[in-house]
Amino acid sequence: MPREPKFKLRFLTRSLAIALVGVMLGACAETQFLMHTAKRMNKDKQSTTYKVGNPYQIEGIWYRPAEDYNYRETGIASWYGPNFDGRKTANGEIFDQYSVSAAHRTLPMPSIVRVTNLDNGRSLVVRINDRGPFARSRIIDMSRRGAQMLGFEQNGTARVQVEILSKESRALAERLKAGKTEIAADLPPIDGNDLAQVPVARQSLPAPRPEPIQTASLEPVSVPVPDPVAAEPAAQVGEISQVPVSPTGIYIQAGAFSDITNAERVKTTLDSLGSVTISPVQVGSRELYRVRIGPVSQVAEADQLLHQVAANGYPEARTIVQQAATQ
Repeated sequence: MPREPKFKLRFLTRSLAIALVGVMLGACAETQFLMHTAKRMNKDKQSTTYKVGNPYQIEGIWYRPAEDYNYRETGIASWYGPNFDGRKTANGEIFDQYSVSAAHRTLPMPSIVRVTNLDNGRSLVVRINDRGPFARSRIIDMSRRGAQMLGFEQNGTARVQVEILSKESRALAERLKAGKTEIAADLPPIDGNDLAQVPVARQSLPAPRPEPIQTASLEPVSVPVPDPVAAEPAAQVGEISQVPVSPTGIYIQAGAFSDITNAERVKTTLDSLGSVTISPVQVGSRELYRVRIGPVSQVAEADQLLHQVAANGYPEARTIVQQAATQ
């Protein structure tokens, strides 16, 4: 009994010490959070320049950057982060893996695009400020934060549709060309008045590529994504929405040809690799015959098949994601 006061005193002293340590750790964590926030705020506003860039070649494939305000493509997205954090992007910005940004092989930098995860229906507005990915089986490289928001950070890849937001991209280009080079990394709304009214006849269009045409974005892609014309005006980077999706299949497109004889020749060459189909598609006033293998269900299987098609003489073959019900 005489020991009880001492025991209580020790207990109270220990509890007080633990509480003080907790307060100190909490204060330290809060200080670190505030420091990180301050650094992010400093990063958020930085100078940038508008850049399209010259044609370049990677592993025997030519990429031709261009102002393409009708761009829309389906394929496989990946993400990048830790090994590039803090480095300069292709247009001179500082890459922050926890900001919403992405790398694209040919779109102007910066451009504003909507990336829709066709597996879960998440749709995110993103700013392009870097070049890549240079794996031929991928169409866009998201920042780590972008991958988190689209829900594929853990998987590493996702089936996506990427479409340029013409109004926002044009307005941003006009702003930067006018010398307003300081923009926020998470872009604020762009007023439509920032966009100069340019007649369609004066727009700069990329020169037509020689046959065979390998560009999937030239073809209408049937995926359950809202019409860009109906999208909210002045979309903000980081804006996320949910859209309905349907089951999709992954295909490898060897090419699209104006002469069905050429398409049949390619089909014969690739028949041993899997189920090869020839299907007509109308592109403007032209009818093309696309040659595809698939569908396959897994990204790894598609990657292997793409490698085989390229090795058989079609290095510009690409991965396409298509709504399964339309095939």
